[in-house]
Amino acid sequence: MTALVEIDSLQKHFPVGGGLFGRGKKQVRALDGVSLSIEKGEILSVVGESGSGKTTLGRTVLRLTDPTAGAIRFEGQDITSLSRRALRPFRQRMQLVFQDPFASLNPRQTVEQIVATPLAIHAGGSSATEKRERVADMLRLVGLQPHHADRYPHELSGGQRQRVGIARALILNPSFLVADEPVSALDVSIQAQVVNLLLELKEKLGLTILFIAHDLAVVGHISDRIAVMYLGRVVEVAETGTLFRSPRHPYTEALFSAAPIPDPTVRRSRVLLQGDIPSPIDPPSGCAFRTRCRHALPECATVVPPLRQVGPGHLSACIRDDIALQASIA
Repeated sequence: MTALVEIDSLQKHFPVGGGLFGRGKKQVRALDGVSLSIEKGEILSVVGESGSGKTTLGRTVLRLTDPTAGAIRFEGQDITSLSRRALRPFRQRMQLVFQDPFASLNPRQTVEQIVATPLAIHAGGSSATEKRERVADMLRLVGLQPHHADRYPHELSGGQRQRVGIARALILNPSFLVADEPVSALDVSIQAQVVNLLLELKEKLGLTILFIAHDLAVVGHISDRIAVMYLGRVVEVAETGTLFRSPRHPYTEALFSAAPIPDPTVRRSRVLLQGDIPSPIDPPSGCAFRTRCRHALPECATVVPPLRQVGPGHLSACIRDDIALQASIA
């Protein structure tokens, strides 16, 4: 397969605090050397606790925030340092679906105006009739009807609003979509519909999707591969089935053991993590997970473990190859 998006040693630091004239200012290491590739036509999911850097990764890859260091390549071209004007052609092919389907829509605009906004920016030469027809076609594609075009966001359900957000993201025919927890704000009964819609759109339109989520059941259903993040770093990457069956990083084991199993006859021991995720302002030395890891050794404090291959297509950032970890159930 060919990589559509390549991320190389990506860092994003946010300055905080500091005294007079910025002296003593500290840095929040939201991303601390992330390297990933996203293949054409695949869905790569990113999971991890709150504060692990998932959303920052999605926004930085799209250049909605500028990286501190590292490189981002889209379709083989380095877009890391491109100006806003130089980025404009790429904006059409890289789009974002937001988490909150209500806050991300302008309450003063109709659905037609919302979905047509990207066309006004990137396809200004189109006539009003052409734009109206494209909006109607896109609404049908995401499971809405043309008459929804005249409604306002408050007149729609949460699921319908998220479909509007998806339609807006797809109106320019992008090849790459970042879905930032697109179902977490929806009722459980609606989540499956939106997830299945994304799968259908991926097949119909040939989309490549970076899917950010907390819900491991959703991730297990939609993903081709999964990347696990902890404190701004990727600690494990593998195909979905492989990761659920044989995790190789203790954090992945603990994270997946917390996911509920829908079968009451299945029993599984719970791996409990001690304490909260450390501060990204002052992360632990060596392996950032060692302060909560039951398998930690003294040497875990001295060296940052690299993300290395531990199996076919399976990468892990842990020095403990001698431990057997508990499998999960997708």
